Amino acid sequence: MASDNSTWTPETVLSTLPYRPEENSTSPIPFFHLIQRLKTTKRAGWCRFGIENGESISDHMYRMSIMTMMAPPSVAKEVNIPRCIKMALIHDMAEALVGDITPADPVTKPEKARREASVMDYITTTLLGKVPGGVLSGKEIKEIFEDYEANTSKEAEFVHDIDKIELLLQMVEYERSSGIDLTEFTHVKGKIQSGPMKEWADKVMEGRPKKS
Repeated sequence: MASDNSTWTPETVLSTLPYRPEENSTSPIPFFHLIQRLKTTKRAGWCRFGIENGESISDHMYRMSIMTMMAPPSVAKEVNIPRCIKMALIHDMAEALVGDITPADPVTKPEKARREASVMDYITTTLLGKVPGGVLSGKEIKEIFEDYEANTSKEAEFVHDIDKIELLLQMVEYERSSGIDLTEFTHVKGKIQSGPMKEWADKVMEGRPKKS
């Protein structure tokens, strides 16, 4: 992981790519090529525990999007579920260039936020700025990303909860398949805000392997 300084820019990574995306195109194809990196970049937290063939960033966001669709009625009536689905699929998009920075890395939260914001500017302006908007435009992608980061709307709070529950699901699944104790990740359960999502988290934790 790059050191914690303010010299990192999207170009830091783009300049190393054998096929960098075409910029300022009217086609979304260059953007589609860039986000392929989300399919191949592993979630770094699991790598530290030696988990082989771990989930990718896009694996994580895919299940999150399904989970938002399955929101309990009490939640669904309070939030805009289609917006939440978009948010689940967008919130880690910047990691296509930034990578999955974890608390164990020598990068501060403000620096991580700066890097991610700069990548989203690149994606939504340089790659998608001239692409005609369909159901989703570059401008809306950026707005949804910023909404998630601010975490003040009901939609953002719900998706943040879903993000944590998805991590707990994966934790339990890796404990089952590898036998590795991943208790280190259980603290995120205490950060879940809504009552129905706390119930989901409780149910997830019931599935942890029993210690002998």
